[in-house]
Amino acid sequence: MSDATPLAPWLQAQRQSLLAQRGHAWLLQGPSGMGQFELGMALVRAWLCEQPGVHGACGHCASCHSIDVHAHADLCVLMPEADMLARGWPLSEKAQAEIDDKKRKPSKEIRVDAMRDAVEFTQRTSARGRGKAVLVYPAEQMNAITANALLKTLEEPPGDVRFVLATEAAHQLLPTIRSRCLTHTMLWPHEAQMLQWLQAQGLAEGPAQTWLRAAGGRPLDALAMAQAGKGLELFQRLPKAVAAGDAAIFADMTQPDVVQWLQKLCHDLMCVAQGAAPRYFAAQDLPAPPSAMILARWAKSLAQEARTAEHPFNAGLMTEALVAQARTVLHSKA
Repeated sequence: MSDATPLAPWLQAQRQSLLAQRGHAWLLQGPSGMGQFELGMALVRAWLCEQPGVHGACGHCASCHSIDVHAHADLCVLMPEADMLARGWPLSEKAQAEIDDKKRKPSKEIRVDAMRDAVEFTQRTSARGRGKAVLVYPAEQMNAITANALLKTLEEPPGDVRFVLATEAAHQLLPTIRSRCLTHTMLWPHEAQMLQWLQAQGLAEGPAQTWLRAAGGRPLDALAMAQAGKGLELFQRLPKAVAAGDAAIFADMTQPDVVQWLQKLCHDLMCVAQGAAPRYFAAQDLPAPPSAMILARWAKSLAQEARTAEHPFNAGLMTEALVAQARTVLHSKA
């Protein structure tokens, strides 16, 4: 989804509410797939727009165009370098040169150097006369040093500067960061509204329902999964393939994705074992669950694996080990 894509209906209502309120720093919090980044972009577009209306930015002025092409002089977007590159936002000349020269890889955290550049940005005069805006996403990717570099500016911003911090893990932010922002918790849309929106993005009704369930009811995550090129048939086969020890089902998936899918499978089997309905997979696609105690031990083990899933281990061997463990769990007796 591009930055200029029309907002989903549930985000439009939240944009209207936030624009009607006063404040120089907003913290948008909630689980992934709710649209924190998209809502944050809608706010800064409206703040910087030359002809804003009751529904936010006009979408056709010079300011809106500059944001569309990621070149607005009064907007600073702070993301991990890997996310900046994936979304088409430019890096600083120094950071781009270091990456191009293969001195280092794109950072998966928001670097303190980028934050210091952002603080300097806030102290400059507005180029277009509509004030300045800083968008930080995902804010939980600031380490303690980076967050502390923002604190004083966040509390006492120079001139007409406004901030949006968007996060999928507000509990990981420093309390001093949270206390300096007005907090908005993302609203969870109705299922019918989400399905209608997914169908408007090109998904048929059946696949839209399946992907929405696979994403745990998070619409933007569901759309991203559907657009990732993994077919529904693979997703539906996954539980029983894992039970059979077939690691090939995870071919071309990253290690964090493998762990996440196994955690979803474990969660659903724990639900079924307690007589509840599964959340992610269809009931008919699940193997018979082992005992709750065995599943609890597996859940704990997967949580530990999730902490190191980003580390540069041999991904193929790690996946085979995780699937072998899962097969053992699923064939265990109480």
